[in-house]
Amino acid sequence: MRGKQWFWATLTLSSITMVAIVFAAWELVENRYFRDANYLTLHYLYITRGVASSLVLMFWAAWFVLRQRRENEEDLRRSNDRYRSLLEDFPGSVILYDKDLRVVEWNASAERMYGYTKAEILGRPLSSVPPGKAGELREFMSRVDSGEAVLAVETTRLDRNGVAFPVQLSLRPFRERDLPIHFIEATTDIRERVRWREAMLELEKLTSMGKMAAGTAHHLNSPLAALLLRVQLMRERAGDDTDLARLEEGLEFCRHFVRRLLEFARAGPVDKTTQDVGAAVESVVGFFQPVIDSRRAVLITDVAEAKGLRVCADRNLLETVLLILLSNALDAVGKCGEIRVRCRPLPANRVEIAVRDNGVGINEGDLARVFEPFFTTKDPGKGTGLGLAIARNFATEHGGSIRIESKAGQGATAFIELPLATAMRAEGALR
Repeated sequence: MRGKQWFWATLTLSSITMVAIVFAAWELVENRYFRDANYLTLHYLYITRGVASSLVLMFWAAWFVLRQRRENEEDLRRSNDRYRSLLEDFPGSVILYDKDLRVVEWNASAERMYGYTKAEILGRPLSSVPPGKAGELREFMSRVDSGEAVLAVETTRLDRNGVAFPVQLSLRPFRERDLPIHFIEATTDIRERVRWREAMLELEKLTSMGKMAAGTAHHLNSPLAALLLRVQLMRERAGDDTDLARLEEGLEFCRHFVRRLLEFARAGPVDKTTQDVGAAVESVVGFFQPVIDSRRAVLITDVAEAKGLRVCADRNLLETVLLILLSNALDAVGKCGEIRVRCRPLPANRVEIAVRDNGVGINEGDLARVFEPFFTTKDPGKGTGLGLAIARNFATEHGGSIRIESKAGQGATAFIELPLATAMRAEGALR
């Protein structure tokens, strides 16, 4: 409004000035050349002066108005370009729609986030809102219409392929004169933020698990030590009793497993010595065979190629990892399934232990997460999600690697590769 007032004031003053200049110039001409002219000549001179003044005033006003219009159009173009640049470069999606959810504006970030081009979506109903969130959006619109701000709300949106993902949403009113209210929705994709938040929650769970493990180790080690002592005394009195020997091995294994659970949360030193891989596999298989038989499963072991191959490893950790893999395989096959354990040498002085089952397998989405702590594909209450995480830690600590190959419905195979003791000694000598 103030700009219009200045425009008309400037135009009026400049027009008066132009008319005054014309009249002053004309008076000078009359006094210089027409001082003795008759009445008729002077009359025509007055008419000519009025026409000339009007023409000059008309051309001046037209030029002034057109110049001002060009300046306003240029300012409007620059403002529009600035608005478009800000809108298109904004990192989050910006969507403008009316109360019927018909899209009026759709920026480049919205195209990238939702997969719809601007030409495809303008004038059409908003299609990024999941059916279960339509009521929520209507509530947000009602709150905004009543003057309440809706800022940084976490909700869900759909992309073009129908995939739901979390977003952070802010909704504001957009009002223009003589037009009904519109709504500006600004959303930011927070999938990465949610993933990190979940990872932090898992880390918090892991920290809590470490504290629980300390208490568990303290409370279980004492009764396990007492049981182990009694079994050792019984075996000494009974002589070479195979069942008591296996029971003693099982109790010793349980003690080390509890300790390892504590070490998983609070890393401690490992006792690495040279171990016969084939003998270690046969020992764990023999210990686990009664469980296999009780489930009517079949366990086939092939360690012929690994006889005499030795690795530098903590014996208890190695047996723990093998037991974890066998337990997972047995859970996967159920009754009357088949498990195969094979141990063979690999090039570059390495040895491979493979545990294969013909069970339910693992789908592609879960396969990438099987080594995450507390992630499990088993039913609630049937798995802690720590087994494969412990196995990966073991493989890393011993200079090896572990991987899982599987397809849903086609079984799974766990591969552990470890360097042979000769290779580790050679590496140490080079250092």
